Amino acid sequence: MARAGLTTERLVAAAADLADEVGFENVTVSALARRFGVKDASLYSHIRNMQELRSRIALLAAGEMIDRIAAAVAGRSGKDALVAFAGAYREYALERPGRYRATHTQLDPALAAESDAGRRTAEITYGMLRAYGLSEPDLTDAVRLLRSTFHGFCNLEAIGGFGAPRELRTSWERALDALHVALEHWPRQTTEDDDHA
Repeated sequence: MARAGLTTERLVAAAADLADEVGFENVTVSALARRFGVKDASLYSHIRNMQELRSRIALLAAGEMIDRIAAAVAGRSGKDALVAFAGAYREYALERPGRYRATHTQLDPALAAESDAGRRTAEITYGMLRAYGLSEPDLTDAVRLLRSTFHGFCNLEAIGGFGAPRELRTSWERALDALHVALEHWPRQTTEDDDHA
């Protein structure tokens, strides 16, 4: 591929594709330069260093993922929204493993500030959970529960970590049933004032 037309956006998109092919941790400037048929030094006019490249892959992936989730949950609430959210999350994690791994990396704060992916993710996630009647600090705890469950299941599925013969889809659906029940019956945190009211 010729050097002409090389841009930061094209580099990041190619790096994200490479991450899906070889793993996020295995993306290097040299491998990316080979993909474009240029010397490593040519890329440094578009990215400062490997940390910036990793952050840009993560932001690209986060934007793609929340676009999928937003489309899936549009017009839904309660359990329907939870199932749609979880389904879009799992599909992205399994279809785009390198990109998904990138979403769990430490971001360059300056680059993160340029992206609205984090804000949109928080808005959509918290909006879905508010339909269950949750407010802070319970919202944050519920977000952490969902993220831990989705991430743990997807990671184990990706590495073949479930050995029992039971169908994975069934276990996934049962986990979502359990999360829905937990969210509907969330143990509300009480303050000291509430206890003495």
